[in-house]
Amino acid sequence: MERLSTRVTSMAASETLAMTALARELKEQGKDVISLSIGEPDFNTPNMVKEYAKQAIDDNYTHYPPVPGYADLLKAISLKFKRDNNLDYSPNQIVVSTGGKQSIYQVVMSLVNPGDEVIIPTPYWVSYRAIVEMAEGKCVYVPAKLENDFKITAEQLRQAITPKTKLMMFSSPSNPTGMVYSKEELRALAEVVKEHPQMMVMSDEIYEHINFIGHHESIAQFDFIKDQVVTVNGVAKGFAMTGWRIGFIGAPVDVAKACGKMQGQITSATGSISQRAALRAMEMDPATSEDIIGMRNIFQQRRDLVYGLLMEIPGFEVRMPQGAFYFFPKVSSLFGKNVPAESEFAKNYGRTIIENSKDLSFYLLLDAGVSTVQGSAFGDDDCIRLSYATSEDKLKEACRRIKEAVEMLR
Repeated sequence: MERLSTRVTSMAASETLAMTALARELKEQGKDVISLSIGEPDFNTPNMVKEYAKQAIDDNYTHYPPVPGYADLLKAISLKFKRDNNLDYSPNQIVVSTGGKQSIYQVVMSLVNPGDEVIIPTPYWVSYRAIVEMAEGKCVYVPAKLENDFKITAEQLRQAITPKTKLMMFSSPSNPTGMVYSKEELRALAEVVKEHPQMMVMSDEIYEHINFIGHHESIAQFDFIKDQVVTVNGVAKGFAMTGWRIGFIGAPVDVAKACGKMQGQITSATGSISQRAALRAMEMDPATSEDIIGMRNIFQQRRDLVYGLLMEIPGFEVRMPQGAFYFFPKVSSLFGKNVPAESEFAKNYGRTIIENSKDLSFYLLLDAGVSTVQGSAFGDDDCIRLSYATSEDKLKEACRRIKEAVEMLR
């Protein structure tokens, strides 16, 4: 009898974490590797947030918090939703969890029954698929291609909906593409959702503050579908607080209660000191905060730099990202090409042909010393993902190495 459950044996490992781990392993072996695979700001948490957390320790915030989160944090998140997004979520509609990933997991588990269909525009964040499969739901993929800036249309959504559709989940700004849905594009999608009251939408807005095209737009702003939307956010990306592990949702009351009920049986409340730090982060106005604006401006400078460098690489088709800190270039024209026979890729895999995005990512890692993530991890094998959350010097060198390695393909 198999010791492990089929639930875990059939689950795919996170390819982003796997590639990051492999890059780290090669570094530990003494190899010079530049990591463009990890989705983490290379900034430190703002000092005012850290000081607030230190004070919380001295103030003895060291006991069990309420499962959904401290009351003052829930109120601060409610005010944040109103200030930044013009969304009215009362504290009893908010649940604070141990990272955005737990928030998403609980939303899916609270809504999806075995056999329910979940619409996922591709490319998608890697964990969407795995979480839906754990809930025994059926993923229905809707392809969003580079030619449309990796965004689906209202008509594509309409064609994907069936009587079994329970949920649609997407991110904007997007991981992995960096693209952002406009208010008009979201309204068109919302009009379709309105036609199907059995359907819910999970809007992942974790990259909200890393937006280069103007004000962030939330699909929950349209009152005619607000009760069909769960908004997911957190402090990891916009506040450089990945290690604090704080995510949260704004949701209809019944969904929020269901997520809180589940959390009570899984982790209970998230860490008390992290919650106090998040409270300070929620008080930071993105319109005036030097920390938020400064980080976004630096990411924008890096984006512009990398765009120019990637455009010089043969076989890379590139769109200018509108937010987050990723490029998702189309590289399928390189498939079928041969790597040098003496390359590390050939030595490790016993073949010399680049057949797909995974091959290209491993070739770049082994022979160029640059870690990326294969597009197949995100549901689009024509592309690879590169993060520009590192210094300009490293980005210039990484792009130089990639270009040199690609030019070796025949």
